Amino acid sequence: MKTRRSDRLIDMTRYFMERPHTLVSLTFFAERYESAKSSISEDLAIIKRTVKLRGLGILETIPGATGGAIFIPSIDEDEARAFIEDMTEQLSHQDRLLPGGYVYLSDLLGRPDVLRYVGRVIARQYIDKQIDAVMTVATKGVPIAQSVASYLNVPFVIVRRDSKITEGSTVSVNYVSGSSERIEKMELSKRSLKRGSHVLVVDDFMKGGGTVNGMKSMIEEFESELVGITVFAEGAFDGRRMVEDYTSLLKVDSVNTIDKTIHVSPGNYLEKVFGKKED
Repeated sequence: MKTRRSDRLIDMTRYFMERPHTLVSLTFFAERYESAKSSISEDLAIIKRTVKLRGLGILETIPGATGGAIFIPSIDEDEARAFIEDMTEQLSHQDRLLPGGYVYLSDLLGRPDVLRYVGRVIARQYIDKQIDAVMTVATKGVPIAQSVASYLNVPFVIVRRDSKITEGSTVSVNYVSGSSERIEKMELSKRSLKRGSHVLVVDDFMKGGGTVNGMKSMIEEFESELVGITVFAEGAFDGRRMVEDYTSLLKVDSVNTIDKTIHVSPGNYLEKVFGKKED
């Protein structure tokens, strides 16, 4: 059935956002709406201009008989900064302080609106990188990995500290916990990750970096390549971290269990992605 331009624009935009990093041909849209390819091209120009203006991402158009358009989600600096500053403020509330000096994150990482932003923000950093899979460790990193993977349109894989019969045969590695210096073990199903994959590691919180370093070893066991490491928050650490090249959205600078205060600042994300160093 032939559709009006306003209806086409809404449906095409929805279609692209639900299928990021996927080439969609002009022929597909022309047949879908019973419209001329010239009209579809004009529609694409409108969508391309709008998503760029609103900082939603990039709509790449590819000419030729086999061409079409690809939507690449993104976020502009102002919106990313506003989100990180909001998270900094929310994470600084003293009621987030748990016994032992831990900071409560689960409520934030359970909110769909927060996870959508986290996914967009992290995906923005790797907008021009080849990524075949997003990796995290069970359990708190899972919603972050799922959100990032949805914006990159790639699978996410979950490394576990204990094997499950439903995983089938697994690959296991031993690693040293960065904070306690204990020997730990993590496992990943052999079917989860293809050999030679380009892998992005994400997690909710990093202190000494032992868990992330363990995932680096796991990626090596699968003869794959580590593309990058991004964590939602990093904590203060007196010693030397086991990983040095990483990105953090937030940084928990200090926790005082006596005064019940938490000092949180933006991590190094804005500097690494937009080249803007925080004061």
